[in-house]
Amino acid sequence: MHDPSQQTLRVLGVPQELDEGPEVLRERACRQAGIRPQDLVGMRLALRSLDARRSRGILRFVCHVDLVVRTVHHSSALQKALRSGRVREAPVDQALEMPPTRRGGPPRQAVVVGSGPAGLFAALTLARNGAGVTLIDRGASLEQRHKRLVPFHRGGELDPDTNLLFGEGGAGTYSDGKLYTRVQDPLEQAILQELVLAGAPPEILYDGRAHIGTDRLHRILPALRQSLLDAGATILWDTKLEGMGFRKGPARRIDRVFTNRGELACDALFLALGHSARDTVEALSEQGLELAAKPFQFGVRIEHPQELINAGRFGEHPLAANLGAASYNLALKGEADVAGAHTFCMCPGGKIVASISEPGLLCTNGMSNSTHSSPFANAAVVTTIEPAAFAPFGTGPLAGLAFQRHFERSFFEAGGSSYRAPAQRVSDFLAGQASREVGRTSYTFGTTPGRIDHLLPAPIRAALARGLQRFDQLLPGFGGNSGILVGVESRSSSPLRMVRDRDTYLATGFENCYPIGEGAGYAGGIMSAAIDGARAAQVRLSQSSIR
Repeated sequence: MHDPSQQTLRVLGVPQELDEGPEVLRERACRQAGIRPQDLVGMRLALRSLDARRSRGILRFVCHVDLVVRTVHHSSALQKALRSGRVREAPVDQALEMPPTRRGGPPRQAVVVGSGPAGLFAALTLARNGAGVTLIDRGASLEQRHKRLVPFHRGGELDPDTNLLFGEGGAGTYSDGKLYTRVQDPLEQAILQELVLAGAPPEILYDGRAHIGTDRLHRILPALRQSLLDAGATILWDTKLEGMGFRKGPARRIDRVFTNRGELACDALFLALGHSARDTVEALSEQGLELAAKPFQFGVRIEHPQELINAGRFGEHPLAANLGAASYNLALKGEADVAGAHTFCMCPGGKIVASISEPGLLCTNGMSNSTHSSPFANAAVVTTIEPAAFAPFGTGPLAGLAFQRHFERSFFEAGGSSYRAPAQRVSDFLAGQASREVGRTSYTFGTTPGRIDHLLPAPIRAALARGLQRFDQLLPGFGGNSGILVGVESRSSSPLRMVRDRDTYLATGFENCYPIGEGAGYAGGIMSAAIDGARAAQVRLSQSSIR
């Protein structure tokens, strides 16, 4: 509970050497804020990021530190630090549970579609605030999901409903649980705390590059499932949304949903479909769900030996071995007629996997365990595609899906139509020549030499080439012969948005439908999707009950 006699101040950019402990950090934060250590009521590490700017010879941590002081503490040094911007009031965290004064009428029966982060935290927020909740997912529970993936990995036999994209936890279950897309939302700490209670390491509460790991996610998800059940929610696996039923009247109010297992009563519908449930999106579009095309990220996977990335990031610092596998986040702005490029979903010590839900298509993604034990490092290297580029593949808001399918099919066929992936050395891609061989990669189904430079449209090829050349300057060897491109990476984000009201989160033209998360076009990772789902649930809970 908030104590009005205290205030929390956030001290920004406090340096910490690799071998320094919390006491040094505490003293340095107090000095930067103009606060005597003996005047502190409490301290919390809010954020810690590694500063590895090799060009400046730097390898250290930079931290944001929250200091709790009495509200009567107003030294001149503190006032000066506040004016400079080095210190500010810390944001006030919110809980998933809402005070009764903020709640309107909880839905009698909310249906949440999709068990990814948006769906999980929407359902948990609703259930803990008194709503009746049924969470449905077209895929299987985690235990069954793992078993049903075996035929795919052994023989390429794809299950269109339970795969690396569909099932408990969504697509993130088989990624690696990166949480470092920090959007500074008051619900962020509450969601991180839930993950810690479910078994995530406490370091995610402040680590600027927080990473849970695929192996840990498989232990955390059952605990989150139990939290939902304990809150009174019902969970239905292998249950696919097929349509919506409406109450009679001029307004579009959903009173039931149709699934492959029958009808479900519905007082509020939360659509957390993810970015790959294309058939469901197409069906809902036919029923009046308004969609809009939007820009999205498109490119390929890039893989290097992890040792190359470690050397490029850490150099020969004597304490670098304590930092584990190095990661990177590289970006280059566009100029003139060439779009920008950036890396995304970097997996240190990870592997490349085939993330697909439709036969005859290919899409790659990355994953890594908490130990980062693979000798490879991979990431998506992508550029932003504007909706104008969808025109050759169709018209309307669904044209982006046709764009994705076209290139996913082309790459599937270029790999031999067997889920092998076309691959090309970065040096050959930049030189515009074929790779005679690409060597070993981590990709599950193996690779075959392919002309990725020919498979990509010219504007995308030009953007990626320009980015790779710049990234090689930032990380020596990044654009060299040891880097391998594996394609295609086409689902880093959604090419469409389910149009909703900014304040009410309601889908346009509907009284009780709430599109949320990545698939709805309002998030870009685990944390932002979870926050979007929880926030939409709280917005619905704050509204008056609709009878």
